Amino acid sequence: MTWTGNIFDKIAEYRIVPLVTLDDPNDAVPLAKALVAGGIPVAEVTFRTDAGGEAMERMAREVPEIMVGAGTVHDVDHAIETQKRGGKFVITPGFNPKVVDWCLKHNMPVCPGTVTPSDLEQALDFGLKLVKFFPAGAYGGTKTLKALQGPYAALKFVPTGGVNLDNLLEYLSLKNVAAAGGSFVPPSACVKAKDWAGVTATCKKICQMVRSLG
Repeated sequence: MTWTGNIFDKIAEYRIVPLVTLDDPNDAVPLAKALVAGGIPVAEVTFRTDAGGEAMERMAREVPEIMVGAGTVHDVDHAIETQKRGGKFVITPGFNPKVVDWCLKHNMPVCPGTVTPSDLEQALDFGLKLVKFFPAGAYGGTKTLKALQGPYAALKFVPTGGVNLDNLLEYLSLKNVAAAGGSFVPPSACVKAKDWAGVTATCKKICQMVRSLG
């Protein structure tokens, strides 16, 4: 499946960015299918483990319905690997100008991590419209995002870090929040137990929560 337009715009329609960290690449395909079945066909596969690259490649190749990209991208080498393995986007924990520059020059959608006004100024200089806000909970959460809305009205945020099912709707109700990310989906316990039905059920529950916002 080929996604047309800005993939982050498409992801924002679902409002959720599942954070996927796998130790076993054999879990990649059943997990991707579980996310799709649950109504959230998105996966930010992190490079926190050695299995990250292969897991992303398997998802991209065998589950074309899912929008899969890479997370925890610290350097250009991992951005290059993302592209080679079929990843469709890059998300970074912090603002790395070299990574952002490479992505923009190679038509790789990028959502860099930000937390300060200085980070946001860099994002604007690069012409970005969407940034990650991380770690959201540790840096004031919704209170900080509300404060940033005035001077940075041109930017949309993807808060991650400290976002969970208890405060998800509080984040998503903000006008400058495009989507929220986190390890609350897929639940780590379900992944560890290879409970793919549990992952799907969690996704469906989250989709109902998102729909309740209207």
